[in-house]
Order: sequence, then C-alpha cells, then structure tokens
Amino acid sequence: MGRFQLLAATLVLGLASAVVEAGPPVRIGIGFGFGLSFWVTRFVKRTAERYSPENMSDSLAKAVRAFGADLREAVTEGREAMREREAELRLDLESREARRR
Repeated sequence: MGRFQLLAATLVLGLASAVVEAGPPVRIGIGFGFGLSFWVTRFVKRTAERYSPENMSDSLAKAVRAFGADLREAVTEGREAMREREAELRLDLESREARRR
C-alpha cells in the first residue's frame, strides 16, 4: 500500500468515525451536501448539452424556419389588407364620381 493510499484510507476512516460520533445533524448535512452536489452536476451537464454546437445549430435552424413562416404569413395578411383597402378606396372614388355627374 502506497503512502497516498494509506493517507486516503486514514482520512476516510477519520471522517467516518467523526460522522458517527457527531450524530444525526451532521449526517443530514452530509446527505444534503451530497444530494445538492449531485443535482448541481446534473444541472451543469444538461445546460452544457443544451448549448453544445449541435443543439445550437438545430435551435437556430428551427428559429429561422419559424421566422420564415411568420414572415410569409405577415406578407399574406398585409396583401389581403391592401386589397381590402384598395377595394374600399375604389368604391369611395366611384361614389364621388357618381355624385359629380
């Protein structure tokens, strides 16, 4: 057994005996710390995956497609509104010309 392994074993045994002697509050704190560190590690990994180049390019492609669809819809709606307004103006113009005669 090397020096490092002996030192590590001594530290682990010392920590374990300190936990046993300290009682429930320390055990709860250690459990909470372990659970929190596990959650933080998982959260960081998921966030890193979400912002990976592959996922970012997929997200960007979806956003561009959605923007294109929204733009086409807006242009179609604008054209319809222009046609309706043009028809209203033509009717108004025709009625003014009819009154002049």
